[in-house]
Amino acid sequence: MSAGGGEGRGDAVKMIAEYLEHALQFEKMAKDETDAALKEQLLKQAEAYRKLAEERARRLDLPAPPRSS
Repeated sequence: MSAGGGEGRGDAVKMIAEYLEHALQFEKMAKDETDAALKEQLLKQAEAYRKLAEERARRLDLPAPPRSS
């Protein structure tokens, strides 16, 4: 019953998972990239998605998503 148009907790958790999936995809592309400038941009995009996931988790009072090693 979110009369204020807010998202449900399940939707927000799904969004966190989607952000992390995007981050992993960009990291995978960066791993295989030989052009240094493009590799840097791909890693920056991955980091941006990870930050979005962390911010969303913080707003929901959830643990921070894991970082890749």
